Amino acid sequence: MRPEFILIVAVSLAASCAPAAAKPFVPDRDDLVLERLPEKGDPALAELKRMRAVLLTRPRDLKIAIPVARRAIDAALRLGDPRFLGEAQAALGPWWNDDDVPPAAMLLRASVKQSQHDFTGSIVDLDRVVARHPELAQARLARATVLTVLGRYGEALRDCEALVRHASSIVVVACQAAPASLSGNAKTAYDDLVRTLAHPGGDAGVREWALTIAGEIAARLGDFAAAERHFVDALALDPTDAYLKGAYSDFLLDRGRPREVLPLVAHDTRNDVLLLRLALAEQGLPDRQAAFAGHRAEIAARFDAARRRGDSVHRREQARFRLFIEHDAAGALALARENWAAQREPADLRVLLEAAHAAGNRDALRVAMRWVDDHGLERFVAAAGLDRRS
Repeated sequence: MRPEFILIVAVSLAASCAPAAAKPFVPDRDDLVLERLPEKGDPALAELKRMRAVLLTRPRDLKIAIPVARRAIDAALRLGDPRFLGEAQAALGPWWNDDDVPPAAMLLRASVKQSQHDFTGSIVDLDRVVARHPELAQARLARATVLTVLGRYGEALRDCEALVRHASSIVVVACQAAPASLSGNAKTAYDDLVRTLAHPGGDAGVREWALTIAGEIAARLGDFAAAERHFVDALALDPTDAYLKGAYSDFLLDRGRPREVLPLVAHDTRNDVLLLRLALAEQGLPDRQAAFAGHRAEIAARFDAARRRGDSVHRREQARFRLFIEHDAAGALALARENWAAQREPADLRVLLEAAHAAGNRDALRVAMRWVDDHGLERFVAAAGLDRRS
């Protein structure tokens, strides 16, 4: 499921990672520059900087804090840079530990926590919002997303079903499709979603989100032609969506079409997730080896900087980097296991399986295959070309 889209919907109240307690890296010199935020040349970031300056003069003004936090979260998702989540948290600082805050602020707080992989804290906040405002579709949708990330599919489906009287049919069906497709009902969920998408119109952002879910489910079912149609249709609605670009890039890499990944992500190298896809694509192209070497070094430096800051948001990507670029199966498996303990999406399951196979670790294979068997994901394993032997 697409937590980025859902949580943006939630915090907008209109339509939608190291843990927060991680110890920060403290430089031993005042003049040490770890990295610069990329504000120069980016109008959205320049505007965020201006808004932060206004907030500094009125730090307890929620009407100013909410737009700052929302823009910072958007920057974190667009650029794949978790440091902006710290800015969002700082904007919400006066309300960060309060139990009784307006729902817009609490939804933003839940969004930051989810993005920082503090899923327990996110659920606590969303539980509070739902208890006080059971009719608030955004809170139900956000909670269904987090529950799906955690693999708690039955609970997620209950929240989706509660949306029936408060959201459009495409939102309800897409919300249901994500957890249903991961709990033994992929084909039915997919067919229901495709029928709903057959009706034209509606909000373009919601439709793009639903198409992306359809593409992901179709790929897991092994219907690659349908998956590509959905991804292409979604890109036509929003060619800038970083999550969608990552999902389609993975699809192209799986299909042995790395050259098609290059134009898709070549201008998104600020985003760590998309830079990794670019490096994975270049790795197998003889005429791109110089570029690959540079991008390999860049992503390694970024992951090292994240480690020194205490960030663990991109453990899944780090595991893929270790496994497929650094060829360090043991290191990749350690990261994949840490990641699996935090979140359980199909991509998390896949890297755990791949790293376990590469490392020859039967215990990790058994853990992964038990999840496959318990949740009816055999077609996903087959479509991804994974070996289920344990």
